[in-house]
Order: sequence, then C-alpha cells, then structure tokens
Amino acid sequence: MAEKKKGFLKRLFDGMAKTRHSLVSKLDSIFSGKIDDDFYDELEEILITADIGVHTTNDIIESLRERVEEEKLKDPSVIKDILIQSIKDKMYLGENAYDFETQKSVVLVIGVNGVGKTTSIGKLAGQMVSNGKKVILAAADTFRAGAIEQLGTWAQRSGAGIVAHQEGSDPAAVIYDAVASAKAKNADILICDTAGRLHNKKNLMEELKKINRIIDKDYPEAFRETLIVLDGTTGQNALVQAREFMECANITGIILTKMDGTAKGGIAVAIQSELGIPVKQREGTGHRRRV
Repeated sequence: MAEKKKGFLKRLFDGMAKTRHSLVSKLDSIFSGKIDDDFYDELEEILITADIGVHTTNDIIESLRERVEEEKLKDPSVIKDILIQSIKDKMYLGENAYDFETQKSVVLVIGVNGVGKTTSIGKLAGQMVSNGKKVILAAADTFRAGAIEQLGTWAQRSGAGIVAHQEGSDPAAVIYDAVASAKAKNADILICDTAGRLHNKKNLMEELKKINRIIDKDYPEAFRETLIVLDGTTGQNALVQAREFMECANITGIILTKMDGTAKGGIAVAIQSELGIPVKQREGTGHRRRV
C-alpha cells in the first residue's frame, strides 16, 4: 500500500538513472520561468521525448493551458502541481486493479518473444509465493525454444508448482492439465505463460480462444486476468504491440519491462491514457513494482 502512495514522478523515474535527472531538471527549469507560449512548447518537447506520446502530450498540455487561463494562475509551483496531478489522474488504476491477488485466479500472460515475459511470470510467482499464496505455472508457450526449461527454472526459484508438456505440444492441452492441477491442489493462482508470438493474428486469436474456452468450461469460478508484457525500451512500438494484441485478447493489464538504463517511463502514461489499459507492474533489473 505504501508503494502505491509514492509520488508519481518518483515511481515513474525510479530505476531509470540515465534519464531521471535530465528529465526532472528540464521540468524544473521551465517551471522557474514565465508561463507563456514558449513554456508550453518546451513542455511539449519534454513530454514527447519522455515517450508520453503526441496524443497524450497534447491532451495534457491543452488541459493545463485551459486550467491556467480559467483560474488566471501565475505561480509556477502551483501549475507544476497541476501538471503532476493531471498525469497521476491518467495513471489511476481503480480500486480493483489487483483483485487477482486476493482470490482464486487464472492469469494469462502474453507478449512477443524477447520482452521479458517468462521472467516477469517468474517474478510475479515469487512475489505471490512470498505472500503465502500457492501458485501453479503453466508452460503453455510451447513453441519457443527453451521456454519450458526457463519457466521450470523460475518455478524452482520461486517455490511455485509447474505443469509442462513437451516442446511443440498443444498449448491448450497444457492449460487443460494445469487447470486440473490448480483445482486439485487448491492453488490460489494459476499463471499461464502463453502466446509468445505475433506472426499470425488469426492463429494467435484461435489459440487464445481455445485456451479461454477450456478455462471457462473447467474453471468458471476463477477470477480472470490477461496481462500483456511490453518492453519499455521500445517506446512507441510498445504502444503498437499493445494495440495489435488487443485485437486478439481481452487485455486487462500491462507489465512494462526493462525499466532501467535509458528506458523512457513516459510510455506507461501513453499506454494507459490512449488504450485505457492499466499498467499494473513495472519491471527493472531485479525489481518488481506496482504502479
């Protein structure tokens, strides 16, 4: 709970040492001067270069400009607070964002290869096990070489159980057995590693539909969560990936990975603002944080 109450900018820039000081100093510099057209132009440039995106940036600036004019605001510190609150409002998750952690749940995790999907699943499993939850992992990303072995390693590290078939087997069959195992062992959370590719939307959609039908039939009482893992270092391309996966799955949340080094955290704001999908986790090296 304390993590949620941290200041937004601190959470956003935490773990991004190479960009944090530069971005904060730029914001501080423009808010120390006159609030005029040049100010809004500079603010626009700062937000866009932080990967907040053109659409979301324009929305933020237009709202800020209207507020400043309507209330005849002059104090830069007050205006800065309004800007921060505006971004915080766009990142509000709602009261039920983490319901999957408090009830019997099935969590499907999807994303293209290389974004850190399996690692994120391992970290999520470790966090849940450390909170006293019984976790089962389903190795349903059966076509990526090494994916099953990698998930098995994370199961051992985290203390979670795992259900796996041979490489190349039917992902839906893995989910069928995993659901049966989760029910038999009275697991709290079943986390499914699946859909690790986006080369054919039709095949992907059919695969996910098949998986969902199995869960709906055999485990209808479970709370459902579908998380997409996106690489934060890819910037606006992550937004494109999210849009494409939305055509194939009912995505309920996002895990944003690789939020270290030169990653620009503004993409979290753009995704949530433009797509209406909450960014529920941020992953940096060795870290797992709620947003």
